[in-house]
Amino acid sequence: MKEDIEQSENRLHEEIRAPLITQTYKRVTEEQAENGCYEKKQNRCMVYLTTFVAVCGSFAFGSCAGYSSPTQSAIREDLNLSIAEFSLFGSILTFGAMIGAITSGPIADYIGRKGAMRMSSAFCVAGWLAIYFAQGALSLDIGRLATGYGMGVYSYVVPVFIAEIAPRDLRGALTTINQLMICCGVSVAFIIGTMLTWRALALTGLIPCAILLFGLFIIPESPRWLAKIGHQKEFELALRRLRGKDADISEEAAEIQDYIETLEKLPKVNLFDLFQRRYLSSLIVGVGLMVFQQFGGINGICFYTGSIFESSGFPSDVGTIIYAIIQVPITALGAVLIDRAGRKPLLLVSATGLVIGCILTGTSFYLKGHEIAVKEAPILAVTGILVYIGSFSIGMGAVPWVVMSEIYPINIKGAAGSLATLVNWFGAWACSYTFNFLMTWNSFGTFILYAAVNALSILFVIKIVPETKGRTLEQIQASINAS
Repeated sequence: MKEDIEQSENRLHEEIRAPLITQTYKRVTEEQAENGCYEKKQNRCMVYLTTFVAVCGSFAFGSCAGYSSPTQSAIREDLNLSIAEFSLFGSILTFGAMIGAITSGPIADYIGRKGAMRMSSAFCVAGWLAIYFAQGALSLDIGRLATGYGMGVYSYVVPVFIAEIAPRDLRGALTTINQLMICCGVSVAFIIGTMLTWRALALTGLIPCAILLFGLFIIPESPRWLAKIGHQKEFELALRRLRGKDADISEEAAEIQDYIETLEKLPKVNLFDLFQRRYLSSLIVGVGLMVFQQFGGINGICFYTGSIFESSGFPSDVGTIIYAIIQVPITALGAVLIDRAGRKPLLLVSATGLVIGCILTGTSFYLKGHEIAVKEAPILAVTGILVYIGSFSIGMGAVPWVVMSEIYPINIKGAAGSLATLVNWFGAWACSYTFNFLMTWNSFGTFILYAAVNALSILFVIKIVPETKGRTLEQIQASINAS
């Protein structure tokens, strides 16, 4: 009887333990399936390294964009520049970026994504050195034009390169790092620009370019570009390096080859073909968003933040640092929300915030000009600018680029994307060049004008822009054509 009892207890313990072991094993297996096993994570190290090297170009982009704001007073004083001369210096960056944007596609297709980034870095290095050694307006403008050209090429080739090397499940997350690093570059330039001379700040722009140039010797070329030009062996080696030596790349390689073959069968589209009736709706959406993004005042405010704070009576160093600190986390928040909240809600919230920010800033200048609530006016100005940049960062900064990448059919994506990018950089140049003149004319009127443009963007988004969240490209195209 005692033995029977012991045997029964042993069987009971085994029956209890067996399901626990099974459940534990099942749970571990599920976690491995979701998160990837240890080897799989190791295989993605090259993807992460390649992305890091590429977004050094995005950081260099931000450094170029953020340079003029903290250095305006010092450069004008040291080199005795007029408002017109400094306005040309600030805005010629975007003119160079327009040229870079136009030529970036053909260059990236001809010499490769790595070659385009290498050339872009060389232009930026030459530009920063010209600014550092400048003794007058001409050398400053040549250097600024060169960095602008490099910035324009970066704006196209970096996101394209990341999208082409990233695995399907990481593509969205890795691509958003591009916009985040641009904001980081701007913020770092704003912060350290309050501590360094304008010549020393120019030298710091060389750092991300140097890291990028060195890293390009380590990372592989885009497998899709190699497949497109027919380098089959190099294509397979690059894909193997990115996915790991033990990964099965046969399925992905076949998909890439099928895509390249489909692309080659589609008719070639030139710029004038974009204005056909069947493409017009998507063209209006993409180009329209770029117009409202730029003519809402972002580059004028970004380039001349320091002078805005000075004009309002708020300490420019303190305001610029607060501006820089708030920009990065809000941009990161927007990247998290874009696939959860949707594109249109973010655009509407962002545009509404831009209107409020412009009205607050404009009101502060009105109060100061009429000597009403003189002590409160500077606080109102900095509040308005922070509301403006926070609102822009969460939606209107990144979402137009995302929507643009989703609404164009594949056979016009290159030509339509180039047109939208050109319009974007033209708007950036026009806004940054006219900003100082508008502020001289009427500070209050300048921000009310920007508020009106942003109010129109709300109507544009409500009436014309489609929601693309959670829809296939074919569904998006069908929706646009139906409207």
